[in-house]
Amino acid sequence: MTEALATIFPPNRITRDAEDLDHWGSDRTTAYRAAPSAVVFPETLDEVVALVRLANARAFALVPSGGRTGLSGGAVAERGEVVVSFDRMNRILGFDPAERLVRCQAGVATGALQAFAEERGLFYPVDFAASGSSQIGGNIATNAGGIRVIRYGLTRDWIAGLTAVTGAGDVLRCNNGLVKNATGYDFRHLLIGSEGTLGLVVEADVRLANPPQPQRVMVLGCSAFDALMHVLGAFQQGVTLSAFEFFSDSALAKVRAARDLPPPLRDACPFYALLEFDESALDAASRAFERCLERSWVADGVLSQSDAQAARLWALREGISESLAPHTPYKNDLSVRLSDMPKFLEAADALISQAYPEFEVCWYGHIGDGNLHLNILKPSGWSEPEFRAHCHRVSPELFKLVAEYSGSISAEHGVGLLKREFLGYSRSPEEVALMRGLKRTFDPNGVMNPRKLIP
Repeated sequence: MTEALATIFPPNRITRDAEDLDHWGSDRTTAYRAAPSAVVFPETLDEVVALVRLANARAFALVPSGGRTGLSGGAVAERGEVVVSFDRMNRILGFDPAERLVRCQAGVATGALQAFAEERGLFYPVDFAASGSSQIGGNIATNAGGIRVIRYGLTRDWIAGLTAVTGAGDVLRCNNGLVKNATGYDFRHLLIGSEGTLGLVVEADVRLANPPQPQRVMVLGCSAFDALMHVLGAFQQGVTLSAFEFFSDSALAKVRAARDLPPPLRDACPFYALLEFDESALDAASRAFERCLERSWVADGVLSQSDAQAARLWALREGISESLAPHTPYKNDLSVRLSDMPKFLEAADALISQAYPEFEVCWYGHIGDGNLHLNILKPSGWSEPEFRAHCHRVSPELFKLVAEYSGSISAEHGVGLLKREFLGYSRSPEEVALMRGLKRTFDPNGVMNPRKLIP
């Protein structure tokens, strides 16, 4: 294997060191053991093409590796695959200010693209807690969402073109940054969200936006989950929201303890909403808040008075995932339509309480776009395999409930290894059959990220 790879890469861009294999062969899931055979670090499109063709000729599999911040096992290499790290393909290749279009390599960090846009008086709006380490290629592979989807949409909405190498080793240049292109199938959108199972994204044309106005942040306390939906409706009548997040008191307690943060409000509430909006909409937001108080949808609230205070309020939400990590959470990333959310959460909460009476449960998420994060925390007396096996046995009941509401078992984390066998709860047999057909067409020898996504 090493000799074959050495025909493409110099020795300093191939590693079989045990620590390197573990580092680049895993993501943030802990349920799988990384066991790749090697890690390679391409620097050019030609090297990626040569690698994919070699994989077909020598019958070995490839697993793409970006920032490895995923939570579904989508970047895990567990059966001797060769990991393809895009860490060295991290350059901005071009910028067109008239079209506000950036061409970048797949290994550019999300935060680096955001900084590039800001330096030019522009804005890349796809944002999440892992933006400092996640990479654009991985964002495209999972159609990453994050905290501002309610206003700006998903990664898919900002990709004007991409260059990818299919599983057969062919180069696809999709859409070329065009605004209008009515010439049939748009393969760009097949590759976005495909989790590296059809091909490797190598370059992307990314659109930038005008920067937002100065923002204000509110944190509101609510006595019941359905009140959050009333609050969302009240604010959306007169305010363009950039974010509408929520978290439970349990989740707040964890992040406050981990980061030594003060409580946002004088009295604790079962649920909290975090809203972000243009400062120019402050009067309309104040009226919406007063209305929510009058209707008893909100018990109390706080409004940021400075950028520093806004950052402290955001820390209450963005620090949750990291604060839960020491508790080895079993994560579920779910979505339903907004109108169904209160009934769904009530039913899901009842199911979880019955199935996990001894487990602590933390809810939070991007409620403005229908995305709920359910985190079940491992009791100290349970081993991790025992805990995960128990949670995995109950997952079909939860996913059956998701299916009853025509929701998604994975709103933004992807399917990967973790939810592959549950795909049928969100996709029909006809859809899965078409997905298998596309996989065979793009990747006839099955070298691309095998055993991921498709059952």
